[in-house]
Amino acid sequence: MKNDSLLPVPAWRAPCIVLAAGLGACLLLPDQLGLISRIAAVALLVLSLDLVVGVAGLATLGHAALFGVGGYVAALLALHVHADPLLGLLAGIGVAGLTALLSGAFLLRYQGFTFLMLTVAFAQILLALAQKWRVWTGGDDGLSGFVMAPLLGRFEFDLEGRTAAVYAIAVLALGLYLAQRLVASPFGLSVRGIHESRARMAALGTPVRMRLLALYSAAGALAGAAGALATQANAIIGLDSLGFALSAEILVMLVLGGAGRLHGALVGALIFTLLHHTAASINPYHWLFVIGLALMVVVLVPPRLLWQRIQARLGATGQRARARASGRTLS
Repeated sequence: MKNDSLLPVPAWRAPCIVLAAGLGACLLLPDQLGLISRIAAVALLVLSLDLVVGVAGLATLGHAALFGVGGYVAALLALHVHADPLLGLLAGIGVAGLTALLSGAFLLRYQGFTFLMLTVAFAQILLALAQKWRVWTGGDDGLSGFVMAPLLGRFEFDLEGRTAAVYAIAVLALGLYLAQRLVASPFGLSVRGIHESRARMAALGTPVRMRLLALYSAAGALAGAAGALATQANAIIGLDSLGFALSAEILVMLVLGGAGRLHGALVGALIFTLLHHTAASINPYHWLFVIGLALMVVVLVPPRLLWQRIQARLGATGQRARARASGRTLS
């Protein structure tokens, strides 16, 4: 008899749960479709960061630059070439992935604090270029004034945001599926091995830098998809999409949800965005206090330990309920 607990979890299960939960939220919260689209785009961005930080062990504070590249490419394509959303999504994925490949070829020559600071410098260079090239990027005013074409030629991007929300949730579910397959593949396992010990994997003949570069490029492509999604849903993109603040925020989200497990990135993005939205609506000047308090809780009680305690408490409650039921049956 097979033990179900030892069977591998199918890669499609979590994406299907995300898709069902997202569509359910769209039906139950029709007035919050814009927020749902934002959560989906940010969750995809944090998921891409988890590949870099949690899986590969590369500390970065410039990951938002790849998000901004994908967003600006999608906006420029919609303004000057064609406003098809899938075309813009693919362009954002391709250009952001290529940007990650080219930048990673230089950045991955370094490790530790040097790598961290170089990622910040790279993001600042892109931000400065975007400020200077006002003709293409709009500078501090950002890019706007484009209207996305109907999705698949049928579904209009309406003012309520229904199409944008479903589109963002579907892309998030697909991105999660691809990330899970990548991490569970022999390639992904080798990258986890590099995270644990570079010297040991190099001694085994693993091309360490090439594996890290490939994963960094894949994460950049996912970040570009998130940027394209956010731009298409909001019909605007600004310099804040390239800024240091966004890189720091998504790192906080990853810490909240737990790095290295992929689904933790989704949980962290959901918690942070909802906390931000709720706290900012109550007090727009002191909402960071709530985020800081949540971070303190995570530091003092790690998410994995908290989840284990919840499971233990639920298990104990279930045992007591079964014991009471069996006592009533005997009586």
